[in-house]
Amino acid sequence: MVLHRYAAGWIGKGFALGASTRHTSPKLKNILRIGAGAGYSGDRVDPAVELAEKAELDYLVFECLAERTIALAQLRKLRDPEAGFDPLLEERMRAVLPITVHNGTCIVTNMGQANPLSAAQRTAQVAQELGLGGVRVVALIGDDVLEVVPKSSNTVLETDEPLKTYENTMISANAYLGAEQILRALKHDPDVVITGRVADPSLFLAPMIYEFGWPLKDYAQIGQGTVVGHLLECAGQLTGGYFADPVAKPVSGMANLGFPYAVVKPSGEATVTKLSEAGGAITLDTCKEQLLYEVGDPARYLTPDVAANFTSVKLERAGKDAVLVSGGSGSSRPDTLKVSVGFRDGFLGEGQISYAGPNASERAHLAAEVVIERLLSIHRLEPMEIRADYLGENAAFRGATKPSYPPAEVRLRLAAKTRTKEEAQLVGREVQALYTNGPAGGGGARSHVEEIIGVDSTLVDRSDICARTEVFESKGACRP
Repeated sequence: MVLHRYAAGWIGKGFALGASTRHTSPKLKNILRIGAGAGYSGDRVDPAVELAEKAELDYLVFECLAERTIALAQLRKLRDPEAGFDPLLEERMRAVLPITVHNGTCIVTNMGQANPLSAAQRTAQVAQELGLGGVRVVALIGDDVLEVVPKSSNTVLETDEPLKTYENTMISANAYLGAEQILRALKHDPDVVITGRVADPSLFLAPMIYEFGWPLKDYAQIGQGTVVGHLLECAGQLTGGYFADPVAKPVSGMANLGFPYAVVKPSGEATVTKLSEAGGAITLDTCKEQLLYEVGDPARYLTPDVAANFTSVKLERAGKDAVLVSGGSGSSRPDTLKVSVGFRDGFLGEGQISYAGPNASERAHLAAEVVIERLLSIHRLEPMEIRADYLGENAAFRGATKPSYPPAEVRLRLAAKTRTKEEAQLVGREVQALYTNGPAGGGGARSHVEEIIGVDSTLVDRSDICARTEVFESKGACRP
């Protein structure tokens, strides 16, 4: 689609950015209702629809991006310049847009992944196909720093090696933008904001700053808002997903697990809850587990917006499936921004086969020995790494423990990291050959080959970031 310059940014051919009577100057709110529509790229769609319909939301946030996700998205974009956004973008937008536009709910999402522009353009097209005219979609771009990072003298945080080590294999470099950049998009009074890489809690924090008029340097308040965003960012994890244990921590209604939403006050104090008819639970325990999820130093949880202090957070039961969150604070934000660097890191060759009945473990171990000997001695393979796991015996603990009894069934998984695709294919071929050339009773063999995309991190100065917005709007003035 040809793009034409418009005063407010770029707009796509077939879309117009004409005036709309719904766009007015922002007025500070007394309460803000923010829902979590997704916690990762492949998350369910129906809980988000349920929230959009029944929770009376001001904002619905889809957090769908992880470090490896965006590197893989960059690979798709390299193959097709129009691709590189979330594969479920269109499905989600078709499901929720008619509801959110009707209810005046703004969607904020990082489903743009490696290509927020194409994602915004496609979303405006979807709105038009649904008969929704005047739907404004704002793309936030600027997180892609692939042109900047390889030229820097910075080092890789995980290895302390110079970034130039990755010069010939790097495929992506995306900086974590924050709420400050999202505010640029919200000032366009959008129906949908689509970003690339931003910090997860910032997706929720930006609407709070915008609607309540918080100063960006009020780090105590920004820290409290970050706490709320961190609780919501993984969606179903707050309502019992990744928490439930049928013996120690039972959670009812898991098949209909609802997603959470927060009712936030101008102070940042918030009640996190869920729809009463939805499955799952919000308790002090689910909130405590999520509060500590992926947190290194709870006294200095670093985001682009603040160094948040979680140690002062207070959680109080506020009714059934409702927890009051207060007490978060913070100090000045970091001077630099984290960058996720994706790079080509060889190929994975994998084969699996099952053994059951007496001596299942011994037969699986023999099978692994046969394959490894053939790969190393006969094929002269020089893998970067090779390993055998025995599912049903010790795979989860990687050999740290041994079963107290002979397992009735074992599935061998043999994998090697290689430099070429052809070498990786040998692994699966040798496992498949075990059918007639290996121990007795092998079955269910499968093989798989894929390119490995590694992800490491570095830092960039904020001055290296040039964030900007581009606006798309569906044709017509008809709104439900």
